[in-house]
Parts: sequence; structure tokens; C-alpha cells
Amino acid sequence: MHRILAINPGSTSTKFAVYFDDSCVLNKTIRHSMDELMRYKNVMDQFDFRKGLIVDALVEEGIEVDAIKYVIGRGGMTYPVESGVYRVNQLMLNHAREGVSGQHASNLGPLLADYIAMQIPGARAFIADPVVTDEMEDIARVAGHSRFERRSIFHALNQKATARTHARKMGKRVEEMRLVIAHLGGGISVGAHQYGRVIDVNNGLNGEGPFSPERSGTLPAGQLIEVCFSGKYSRNQVDRMVLGEGGYVSYLGTNNALEVEKMAESGNEKALFYQEALFYQVSKIIGEMAVVLEGKVDAILLTGGLAYNKSLETYIKRKAGFIAPVYNYPGEDELEALAMNALQVARGEVEAKIYL
Repeated sequence: MHRILAINPGSTSTKFAVYFDDSCVLNKTIRHSMDELMRYKNVMDQFDFRKGLIVDALVEEGIEVDAIKYVIGRGGMTYPVESGVYRVNQLMLNHAREGVSGQHASNLGPLLADYIAMQIPGARAFIADPVVTDEMEDIARVAGHSRFERRSIFHALNQKATARTHARKMGKRVEEMRLVIAHLGGGISVGAHQYGRVIDVNNGLNGEGPFSPERSGTLPAGQLIEVCFSGKYSRNQVDRMVLGEGGYVSYLGTNNALEVEKMAESGNEKALFYQEALFYQVSKIIGEMAVVLEGKVDAILLTGGLAYNKSLETYIKRKAGFIAPVYNYPGEDELEALAMNALQVARGEVEAKIYL
């Protein structure tokens, strides 16, 4: 029996699960409030905090930690790589710490996996389908100026897992389907999936696409330039406007989408307005990705924590349902996806790649 620990550090939560082969024996989510995370200057400063939560919970749940031989974390903001499973190595750890492609909670994935694996005799650490998975067409990279390039930074693990889930439901393979998939969580990314490859997607991390509970998405360039050169804000403060203190945090003072949903349901007009604005922006980019696929879309898939909001599903069906049928897969399949990737390595069905 292969015993696997899967770890998914997100922008507003730490999730982890223990699998015995393909059976989940523990699945735990620890959510973090904005006030809790604001105690740390950057993502890397959260390492000891999140590590302690995981280790303490495993002990409290009576998990035989020494029996775990495969520890797999969500991949972070390293250099772009092709889709697949990767063995954690020192170069990957260095790049995750540096944030060579940006800072995000997912950078803690390989670090946490490596730390825990190092405490267990014979254990190995991996990542799979990191957020920098890159399958974009060259034409999609053009940003509008030769000094800039659009980058593929998105919720690759969950989008690909959701695509596989839907394909199985339809009795098909992802390589036969054209899908628009919207991951709706602390960050939002919407991808055009053409026969198993994500040929275009918004950079869901640092300044492109819809705003989210804590990210600003695309900001007006002229106004952003004015802010940067106003002398009123530091680089870190501007960074926080884009990532961490944008979206719902800026408009409503919270990164908790469920709280916003309840406020809207209770008649709070401000919450209702900005919740609808988020739905509106998501619907618009779904339309953009449908154009990328030339309108030949088999389905629009909604996933992530915000997909539990029935008002969002209803809104998107009204706005974008003319493009293709809308299916809702609320929550995330990322822990299971991580565990199944590790299991394939354990069974010798795939070979872990080397990060170079």
C-alpha cells in the first residue's frame, strides 16, 4: 500500500490530505483570515506557521507519519514547465523561495513537501502541474509592447483535474474536447482548453483578468502609472494593491467570499453590487476564451470555492449559456489530483520529471 501526503497551500487556506493508494483517510482544510495573514510580511514568512499546522494536525489525527513515503505539494512560481509530475530538487526550492516568476502561497508547496519528506526515512517529495504550467500558443503571449509578454500563471492543477472529471462524465477523453474552465477562488483564472492543452489563460496571480476576493485583476494602466509615480506609495504597497488587498478586500474589507455572499443575501447593496461586478467580469473573460476556441466550445466548467455560490452559477448561465452548456464542479479537486499523480509515480505508471 502506498501512503501519500498531499499538501495544497492556497492564498487563504492550507489544505492537506492523506491517501492510502486511492483511498482518502484524512482531508483537512485550515482557513486563514486576512488579519491572520497580515502578520507576515511575505509568503515565505508563513512557512513555519503553515508547517506547524500540518504537522500538529497529522499527530492529532493519529496518522502514522513515518509510514508516508510520498509527499506531494502544489507547485509554485518557479520557471515555466510542461505539465507533469516533478521530483523536488534544490534548484526548485531555490526558485520557489526567490519567487522567480512571482510570489504566491503555492511557492510554499515544494518547500513544505520537501521539509516533511526530509523528516521521514525513505520519503520523497514531488509537485505536479504547477501554477507555471505553460501550454500557451505564441500568439497568445503578445502583450502589446516588445518589452512585455503575457505569461501562463494559473490554477493548472485544478483546471486540468476538472477537465478530466468532466471528460469522464461525458464518456470522453480531454484530448477530444474543447472547454472553457473558470477556477474561481482566492484568485481567478479562466482557460481555453483545446484537446488537453491550455492554449490561452489569464495570469490569475498578478494583474490580469477578473478581480477576485483579494486580487485586483486588470487595472487601468494609466491610473496605475499615476499611482506608481505619485510618491505616496512604496513598491510593496502597490504590489499589495494588485495581490492581497485588491478585489473584495479593497471594496468590502474582507477576502471571505462567503461573507460577501451572506452580506448580499441580507440586502447589503454595496456587497450585492461588487459581487455582481465579479460575476460580470468572469462572464466577460469566458466570452474571450470562447473566441479563442472559435466558438466551438463543448462546455463551460465552473470550479473553485466561489462556485458554491448559486447566484454566480445562475448569472454565468444567463450571460454565457448561449456559448455552451455550463457545468458546475464546486470546490477543488486539487488534493485528490496531487495524490493521484503521486500514486502514478509510486506504481511506476509515469516517471517523475527533473526540474532544470
